[in-house]
Amino acid sequence: MNKGERTRQTILDAAVAMACEAGFESLSIGALADRVGMSKSGLFAHFGSREDLQIAAIEAAAERFTELVFLPALKAPRGVGRLEALLGNWLTWVDRGGWGGGCPLQSAALEFDDKPGPVRDVVIAHYRQLERELTRTVRLAVEQGEFRADLDLGQFVFDMLGIVFVTYYRRRLLTDANTRAMALRSFSDLISRSRTIPATH
Repeated sequence: MNKGERTRQTILDAAVAMACEAGFESLSIGALADRVGMSKSGLFAHFGSREDLQIAAIEAAAERFTELVFLPALKAPRGVGRLEALLGNWLTWVDRGGWGGGCPLQSAALEFDDKPGPVRDVVIAHYRQLERELTRTVRLAVEQGEFRADLDLGQFVFDMLGIVFVTYYRRRLLTDANTRAMALRSFSDLISRSRTIPATH
């Protein structure tokens, strides 16, 4: 990266960290300039408005999610093994992201779910893409013969997302030390319910 790209990346890292701590609505040109030690005019040169900054920060978080959750899972075999790798990566990606705080993408979903506009559109696009990729991964498990041919893919994705989102609030809000173990048990049950039923003789 050139100097301008490195500066932009530094700004976005700080913006996502701030959003993890206090939400994307906490982002402003002034507050972020103070955090990274830049002038407002210098930061404004990279992001022309608060809305542009919020969108860029959400996109940066989504890219980091892909790097830490989906791409490593592609090394696992297609099917159940890849789904298990996805969940394992997902449950730890916030900690490995290096920002601290909670999941920035969940924060964005909660903040902008009822606020029409370009920022909400970006959040919706991320979650729709996420569901498409999860559905594709589940379909591969069906094609591999590990899951039933009549499996409801949408229901599986819904249930998997439910496990992840419950894990978020139980771990951070309730500080429940058993959360990860419970999430893994729930996912194991979901996998078992979705398995191909062995033929009886």
